Amino acid sequence: MVTTPLTLPSLEALDWTWRGHNIRYTVMGTGKPLVLIHGFGASIGHWRKNIPELAAGGYCVYALDLLGFGASAKPAIDYSLELWQDLVSDFWQEKIQAPTVFIGNSIGALLSLMLVANHPDKSAGGVLLNCAGGLNHGSEDMNPIFRGIMGFFTAIVNSDVLGPLVFNQVRRKSQIQRTLYQVYGNREAVTPELVDLLHEPSGHEGAQKVFASILRAPSGPTPAQLLSHIQHPLLVLWGEKDPWAPVSVGRRMFDRSNSDTSAAASAAASAAASPDTSPAPSLDFEAIPATGHCPHDERPEEVNPRILQWLHRHHL
Repeated sequence: MVTTPLTLPSLEALDWTWRGHNIRYTVMGTGKPLVLIHGFGASIGHWRKNIPELAAGGYCVYALDLLGFGASAKPAIDYSLELWQDLVSDFWQEKIQAPTVFIGNSIGALLSLMLVANHPDKSAGGVLLNCAGGLNHGSEDMNPIFRGIMGFFTAIVNSDVLGPLVFNQVRRKSQIQRTLYQVYGNREAVTPELVDLLHEPSGHEGAQKVFASILRAPSGPTPAQLLSHIQHPLLVLWGEKDPWAPVSVGRRMFDRSNSDTSAAASAAASAAASPDTSPAPSLDFEAIPATGHCPHDERPEEVNPRILQWLHRHHL
């Protein structure tokens, strides 16, 4: 079986079966659990600069390749955030069974937010790095020009004739490098190792169908819809040079005064019926200068200490 390269440092490659599909994961360290969830097109290896440091900080760190990515299976099914939420929830039930801090980047951050909001019994908090506003181009928080381009691109990728041809162009190493140069604020982090890490799984059987399925999938819930349901602390880290989702969008996205009004009204009615004097869970927003869409990989020397300090401050 072809696997995702896990190098520098070496991470143990473990396998788990979910609904008949192979899921690749790794675990390192002892202590309270953290679960790391990668973004679109990435895999466990995207956390290679973070897992050892977080484990050394006194945590049991799990990371997994979501179904359709990395070394996990790539079945031809309809993908969605809800599908991956079920995957991570079942993984927690089988492998962890203790309050967990979910840490994610991009769509992995949105998925982490969903888990904290919808599974408060499983979660202890969340760390969100450049959180996506939705699964794909349907998100209203995405740059409108980029959203329009992605809508057109999605139609082409889902064509039976043009789809495979376009995908083979997108997955070329030179194109992956160009895309990384666009979205990474720290170009020194764009290395041949990173390009290989993202390129290799794209050659797996079924990868093109997964790519097309995700681009046409529902956007899923927005952060605004989820925030009013949060019962645990959140840390939001945002690279200031992200061209896909500017830091101003991030600040607005996580401004509680902008949270979904219908959800907020429901929460207010519930609070009136059963008063709760406990304060709202803390939400810390920190911008990281000269950094793009993937702060954990671009500037781990900034991100790892911030996460550990936040975890210790909240006794997580």
